[in-house]
Amino acid sequence: MTAPIPPTADVVWSDAGRHAAFDAWLAPLATKLQLRPETLRPASADASFRRYLRLDGAGGSSFIIMDAPPDKENCAPFVQVQTLMARAGLCVPAILDWDAAHGFMLLSDLGSATVIEALNPEKPRDAEAWYRSAVEVLLDWQLASREGNIGGLPAYDEALLRRELQLFPDWYIAKHRNLVLDDKQQAVLAKAFDLIVAHNLQSPSVYVHRDFMMRNLMQPVSVGAPLGVLDFQDAVYGPITYDIASLLRDAFISWEEDFVIDITVRYWEKARKAGLLGANSASGWGDDFGEFYRGVEWMGLQRHLKVAGIFARLTLRDGKPRYLADTPRFIHYIRSTCSRYRELAPMLRLVDQIEGITPQVGYAYGRM
Repeated sequence: MTAPIPPTADVVWSDAGRHAAFDAWLAPLATKLQLRPETLRPASADASFRRYLRLDGAGGSSFIIMDAPPDKENCAPFVQVQTLMARAGLCVPAILDWDAAHGFMLLSDLGSATVIEALNPEKPRDAEAWYRSAVEVLLDWQLASREGNIGGLPAYDEALLRRELQLFPDWYIAKHRNLVLDDKQQAVLAKAFDLIVAHNLQSPSVYVHRDFMMRNLMQPVSVGAPLGVLDFQDAVYGPITYDIASLLRDAFISWEEDFVIDITVRYWEKARKAGLLGANSASGWGDDFGEFYRGVEWMGLQRHLKVAGIFARLTLRDGKPRYLADTPRFIHYIRSTCSRYRELAPMLRLVDQIEGITPQVGYAYGRM
């Protein structure tokens, strides 16, 4: 019979059976890898039902344990994407052991300092080097898919784009704002969604991390090492504009547009040179930076509408209210993009109605 692992005060198990399964899984690994179970402690939690624990090993090393109940989380995509990213040369956690039946995974530890902790929106010059490093990581990931979706990732197609957009009316409007749209408002939303999907499907397809932002990138553990990449299990094959939009229109930190454009231009130039878009690509899409930046804005709009719905759902369904505090950032992103394009003017008016915002009176010159 396996001896129980000494309990730690900060790690709580709501299910005694799951706790016992965890002890049985970890005990032989502790012996084999010289782990110290008594050091088990929380590392982080994310927006899903999985959580991460950290424990120490011999010689000052540390490890991460993913606790992902299989009835709520499927670890297979994590394993699939980890393999693809490792082959692409990205710095991702190594999978040292996986109990697929119970949803426990032992991972190497990429450290505890995320890149966002090193950023200050008031000091974009200090942030530039971090973003340029992130762009290099993103390009390596996208270049791995230049020959097509050989990794078999789910397609970021029209059906998935529309399912994600629907989170906004279902969760943000109806359940968070407690509003019922009339027929005219519903028609405005439907027309905007049609435009957003059509624009986004014009982009070339590559591997998409799907949450590529500084909170999911880790500071290097040694000088000269690449940024670490986390939270990649939802990766798909879809629009090349998605991850750069996610990086620069971050869920948790905002930048002035001149900084956003500067980093986007740097990415665009490198992506063109690498043959991912523009004159050197098969499609020729994105050869003009204005066209590409427009594509990034429309992709960002889809993401912001989706995330506003997700953050409302996390609060109302999953009891995680801290995410909803960042919703004003997303409403600002949404309104800013809608204000640039004449075809999105009705959507801007609808968002203002939902938010109770009185629009300023005056002339505005949007993009065509």
